Parts: sequence; structure tokens; C-alpha cells
Amino acid sequence: MKYKKHIFICTNDKPAPKKCCGSDRGMELVDLFKEKIKENGLNRVMRAQKTGCLDVCAFGPGMVVYPEGVFYGNVTPEDVDEIFQSHILNDKPVERLILPEE
Repeated sequence: MKYKKHIFICTNDKPAPKKCCGSDRGMELVDLFKEKIKENGLNRVMRAQKTGCLDVCAFGPGMVVYPEGVFYGNVTPEDVDEIFQSHILNDKPVERLILPEE
């Protein structure tokens, strides 16, 4: 596997009145996760990138972390540090932000 962790953040935009991750801070989240990866010197083993729709629009902004396949919803810029420290660095998903599988 090329990356120890791969973070996909939805940046999709849909026409109003649908809620969409892109206009709801999606790119801001991508930039914040990229910054954290760079600050920690993890560019070779971790990657954060934008993606199209993850089909969790009602809970956006949405993101997924692989290889675990953990989906997060309603992620805010204030959540980035917690997700990064807990899940990305220490393999402990942030339970309060995990989306139900259904």
C-alpha cells in the first residue's frame, strides 16, 4: 500500500437547495489536512485530497479515512486537529463524528 493513511474530503457542489460539502468548507478541510500532514513531515506516507460526492450530503462536510474506511460527517475546521491527532496519528477514530453505516 502506497499510503499509511489516505484522507478523502468531499468538495462536491450541487445546485441549491441541496446541502453540499464543497460550499460548506470542503476545500478548507482539504487544505487544513494537507497542512497537518506537511507540518508533521508525513508527505511520503499520508495523503489528503479532494474527492467528488461521497453520498453523505445530509451530513456534510463528509470525509473518509482509508485503509479503515471510517466515514466522518459534519466535520468543521475545529475538528481537524482532533481527527489528525486521534485517528491519523494514533489510529483511534473520533467516535462523535463517525457516520452510522446505514
